Amino acid sequence: MQAFIPQRHASPILIVLLKMDIVLQSNYSSNAHLYSFLRITKVKDLIMAKQLSHISLVALAFFGLTFAYEPDALQDFCVADPNSSVNVNGKTCKNPTQIQANDFYFSGLHLMGNISNPLGLRVTPVTVAQLPGLNTLGISMVRIDLAPWGINPPHTHPRATEIITVLEGSIQVGFITSDPENRLISKVLYKGDVFVFPVGLVHFQRNIGSKCAVVIGALSSQNPGAITIGNAVFGSNPTITSDVLAKAFQVDKKLIDQLKAKF
Repeated sequence: MQAFIPQRHASPILIVLLKMDIVLQSNYSSNAHLYSFLRITKVKDLIMAKQLSHISLVALAFFGLTFAYEPDALQDFCVADPNSSVNVNGKTCKNPTQIQANDFYFSGLHLMGNISNPLGLRVTPVTVAQLPGLNTLGISMVRIDLAPWGINPPHTHPRATEIITVLEGSIQVGFITSDPENRLISKVLYKGDVFVFPVGLVHFQRNIGSKCAVVIGALSSQNPGAITIGNAVFGSNPTITSDVLAKAFQVDKKLIDQLKAKF
């Protein structure tokens, strides 16, 4: 007896089971009991094989989505086009024939920022807005200047992890873990020290020395964003009503109004 076995599309398990069925059927008269037993076993194996196939398909779909989340670059670069009116998640690409070396160049991080302000702080960013060649590359950097006892107040970068190194001075840094623990993880850094702030967590830097401090940071996004907690809560536009904030912070409404006046 012969039967067609679609080997190109069948799994090895199914091919073996089908071949076993052909052999047993050809000797059915002399192996009736054995055939019945193996026939039942084969059906169970087929059901199991089908279930495993379904599980495999789900697993492949899951891993496919995982790897598709951030695909590899499809071209060498995509320099941001500041003149484009097209709205995309990021920046549209400049015509490659118009790209110049300056699209990948920025100068100025050697210059001290103006720290004559109440915070004693100046942040000099180098994101895709300042350096178009960063578009789609997932990286940016920043220089932070801190006056003596100046502070980079609690803030968060919603789209990036940040790693910093101290070039001059000594600073206290820290970040807060998420609810419900809200644990402060803090350390004093000196020249040459490195510290990392996980993506999205509230963090700060403070100069604890009598001299100016200089920090260089790198961030894992071309546009990391920054949300300063005080500005967001007390200086939003339109403003969050004072009664909401008074209840949230469990303080008098007059105190909330005083805080709002500072932002």
